[in-house]
Amino acid sequence: MSTKYDAIKKRLRGSIAPVITPFKVNGDIDFEKQSELIEFQIENGTHAISVTGTSGEPSSLTTEERVQVMENAIKTINGRIPFAPGTGSTNHDETMYVTKKAEEMGADAAMVIVPYYNKPNQEALYDHFKTVADSVDIPIIIYNIPGRTAQNMEVKTMARLVKDCPNIVGAKESNKDFEHVNRVLLNCGRDFLLFSGIELLCYPMLAIGGAGSISATANVEPKKVAEMHIAWEEGDIKRAQDLHFELMNLNDVLFKDTNPAPVKAALGMMGMIEPVLRRPMGLPSDALQEEIRDTLVKYGKIEKIASV
Repeated sequence: MSTKYDAIKKRLRGSIAPVITPFKVNGDIDFEKQSELIEFQIENGTHAISVTGTSGEPSSLTTEERVQVMENAIKTINGRIPFAPGTGSTNHDETMYVTKKAEEMGADAAMVIVPYYNKPNQEALYDHFKTVADSVDIPIIIYNIPGRTAQNMEVKTMARLVKDCPNIVGAKESNKDFEHVNRVLLNCGRDFLLFSGIELLCYPMLAIGGAGSISATANVEPKKVAEMHIAWEEGDIKRAQDLHFELMNLNDVLFKDTNPAPVKAALGMMGMIEPVLRRPMGLPSDALQEEIRDTLVKYGKIEKIASV
């Protein structure tokens, strides 16, 4: 059955880069750097942009800062590719407010996380998401990341929401349970937009009918992440598989500490940002930073430092 959301569903595919929030040394948001990072993504073939999701440190931003980051992003993108910011929170009213702001500024969709820390039950999850979805007229992507939220949205809850809310069009599943994500498509419909948030499942999810990925690795290697999806869409399965395995070592090292700490360390080494995180987050250990540096050298992202 066709809906008014079909057009954007066709565009919201491939690599959606969850762009980090760059800070200055004093902790202020560096909006100029944010614009540069978005340009870097667009120049390297990224298919859509998200901000203020997990990689954007949303819980370290004030509500108004989140809105400012979103506004700067959509201004920079200027309609060139779709924009789907993260608008969810552990606070229901804040989620409503930020999601409404995303709609008002013209975002193509809003990504709403399962509330973290407070662990609502399945009926409460349904009520939360339905209330948010009913309050706006833009597509909603459910963000299910049980490793961060300590609560998994069950397939039956997601299917119920999809049935009752026409604008819930997809889900970012940061869920290592591959049986679960298979059942998401089975129960929510094969046209449901399923995005992988687990780097090592980005390629396997395409094989079952996934729409793409929202991968933190795209911050560092956007071109190859996007190329993997392009290769799949073009039927070049061997190329897509090769890129999947080629990216694996980089994926691994970027998740040896809590995201986005390794990503920010890597971007700092690449000279793209000041590697600053807001407390309570911090940079990886010296040993891990050295491993990240060695990996970036192997991937040709930086040059090897000559030993003295």
